[in-house]
Amino acid sequence: MPGDEAVLTVNAFTWTYGINYGRIADNIPKPESVVTLLKAAKIKNVRIYDADHGVLKGFKYSGIEMTVGLGNEYLKDMSVSEDHAISWVKENVQAFLPATKIRGIAVGNEVLGSTDVELWEVLLSAVKNVYNALSRLNLTNVVQVSSPHSEAVFGNSYPPSSCVFKEAVMPYMKPLLQFFSQINSPFYINAYPFLAYMSDPENIDINYALFQSNPGIYDAKTKLHYDNMFYAQIDGAYAALENAGFPKMEVIVSETGWASLGDANEAGATAKNAKTYNHNLCKLLEKRKGTPLRPKIVVKAYVFALFNENLKPGPKSERNFGLFKADGSISYDIGFTGLVPSSAVSSLLSLR
Repeated sequence: MPGDEAVLTVNAFTWTYGINYGRIADNIPKPESVVTLLKAAKIKNVRIYDADHGVLKGFKYSGIEMTVGLGNEYLKDMSVSEDHAISWVKENVQAFLPATKIRGIAVGNEVLGSTDVELWEVLLSAVKNVYNALSRLNLTNVVQVSSPHSEAVFGNSYPPSSCVFKEAVMPYMKPLLQFFSQINSPFYINAYPFLAYMSDPENIDINYALFQSNPGIYDAKTKLHYDNMFYAQIDGAYAALENAGFPKMEVIVSETGWASLGDANEAGATAKNAKTYNHNLCKLLEKRKGTPLRPKIVVKAYVFALFNENLKPGPKSERNFGLFKADGSISYDIGFTGLVPSSAVSSLLSLR
């Protein structure tokens, strides 16, 4: 447990543009080929949803900074025993340092936005035990602990200044934020204008969701204008944090993206919209600017996702968020600097 002494801050995300490398697929390239692909695209920050040893070995000496995931299925076990957490960190993090640049552990994913209250009750203990394990192994200055949230933790999000955490969530969220504040960890949010648009296409201007020219919205309380939903979602999170008593906590987007294909009822899931969203997002992040509410805090985001994942359950959109197809060729061109032509990528990654 951190004391009154200053806590040395480690940043798991040092660039502005990262990517989520999901692997719920049986046809995607091997990790060593993925490293080649990421380097060609000049992507320096990656999140994975587990701590797969094959991936961690494949990323050795790549220089790519990684955040690994401790899945929701492990939270109860980790919450019970610090020894369990130490064993997990030793086996899945420490064993690969420093060759693999593991810079973060995401403890759980979207826990407080789920309906599994049993997981709500163990999240903080799991987070603390993982942090204490890192501390006992002298790794807190190398590896940051976080826990990404979905938009479902918010009770209201329009306009951004009115955003607050749900009453049911607050008894669990507040102590979690208190701990993250003590150890200088940011608030990670999975922000999807695509999902917001899909839920209400009649009333949401798709251009507002896609960073295209549109009238935007005006927040009367803050007197701020928003010309894109992405910034509004981030500032909604900042407003909720401020309302909860954490005005200085940084918000980082752990997931955002747009599906290139969907079921008939999934409005907006087209390749054209996915290309527009991700291209405009990339350009926005390259500017290294802040949001209307926090203009001095550079926006950072991990895009979802690296590949289309053919084995993901759920609606068709879930299998079509990839910037790249399974063979490593681009799903659509969003202007990655240094990206080799898709035909070359295909041949480069043909050996799986």
